[in-house]
Amino acid sequence: MRSFRFAAFVLLSALCVAPAAAQNYPSRPIHIIVPFPAGGPSDVLARLISDKMSVDFQQAVVVENRPGANTVIGAEAAAKASPDGYTLLMAIDSTLVMNQYLYKSLPYDPIADFAPISLVAKTVGLLVVNAQSDYKSVKDLVAKAKAAPGKLNYGAGTISTKLQGYLFNDAAGVDTVLVPYNGSSEVAHGILTRSVDFVFDGPSAELPLIQSGDLRALAKLDSRAFPALPDLPTLDEAAGLHLGNLTVWLGLVAPRGTPATIIDKLQGETAKILNDAAIKARADAVGLYLSSSTAAEFADFIKTEAARWQPVVKKSGLHFD
Repeated sequence: MRSFRFAAFVLLSALCVAPAAAQNYPSRPIHIIVPFPAGGPSDVLARLISDKMSVDFQQAVVVENRPGANTVIGAEAAAKASPDGYTLLMAIDSTLVMNQYLYKSLPYDPIADFAPISLVAKTVGLLVVNAQSDYKSVKDLVAKAKAAPGKLNYGAGTISTKLQGYLFNDAAGVDTVLVPYNGSSEVAHGILTRSVDFVFDGPSAELPLIQSGDLRALAKLDSRAFPALPDLPTLDEAAGLHLGNLTVWLGLVAPRGTPATIIDKLQGETAKILNDAAIKARADAVGLYLSSSTAAEFADFIKTEAARWQPVVKKSGLHFD
């Protein structure tokens, strides 16, 4: 009987502590893990959010860059963190969708180990070449690739952009070789130094180099307007392909088991930030199209994306173990 009372006391205490912890949240710094080097879309977006969140919460919000292994290193660290709302992950689509099809075993479960908070952005992808190259259009690039099968190479820094390259090869009927990079800053350096013939990437790292005349954007990978490059055609328009929109998305998640009240508070704060006109303008300028959601909507979106990309990954033959 005494043990029963003690167990009941412990359970009641836990139920009382959880709401109190959520009510006082946050009472210390929050860390947002970005599984990429500084300078890429995930990093830029995390810093936009962290700056505003730190002001609103009156607590430091620290961005931690933990790149490597196709986001696995950062994702594993976040999955194993305490589920108290003080460690978050700025996940990319490959983290929560593609990786499960690319590895025989992952040190994290993209569904079971995370609590979705909100979708945060859908980026505009670009096909970019060095401005000193002979490629003035996508048709030029396709023609050269068809004339020299297996001789041209392309750079990509995420699973999503690597798969974009595969889909481009398949749709255009060309054979170009993937050179993998670790994030957008490396991709930009690769095309700037002409280590690769072309790249697929978001605009955050390449746009300043496009605007300076060092790089040339040949196409964008979806049909949304991109004010920074208003006359840029879509990949389908530029090459007569039928790929449709190939959008890379990002979302904010917490370790599974984080109290629902804390998830709700983070979701509300994230939605507030993403709807801020000044934040939106800064994001739009670098091709980060902000898009908030409820936690439930984000969870459903992840499942839909998983069903969409599984056959593409399988057909591509891409794998990492």
